[in-house]
Amino acid sequence: MDDDELDRAFSALADPVRRAMVARLSRGPATVGELAEPFRITLQAVSKHISVLEAAALVWRTREAQRRPVHLDAAALEQLTAWIDRYRLDAEARYRQLDGILAARSPGRPSGDATPASPQQKKDESS
Repeated sequence: MDDDELDRAFSALADPVRRAMVARLSRGPATVGELAEPFRITLQAVSKHISVLEAAALVWRTREAQRRPVHLDAAALEQLTAWIDRYRLDAEARYRQLDGILAARSPGRPSGDATPASPQQKKDESS
């Protein structure tokens, strides 16, 4: 995803109504009326929310006779997750490095154990 696509997707997901719609669509397609049920907003407002999600390429609509169900694009959500995971994994690697450095500097503790000493362990070590 390029920066513009990310901006549109995260902007669309910034709204709690749209996040709730995405959560509902994760269980399967739904019509505008079905998506509107839990909210005290008009069908027109729901349609506008769906349009924002469509512009962000997170959902699409199909036509089944008179129905126009909305579908979640799971692949688009997967791309967002992959983008987030890339930075999460980098941060976790830095924290593991820091844990290793701190464990190596901690006197009387094995270098591979980065678990902080409990108050009882500290008391036992000082005895």
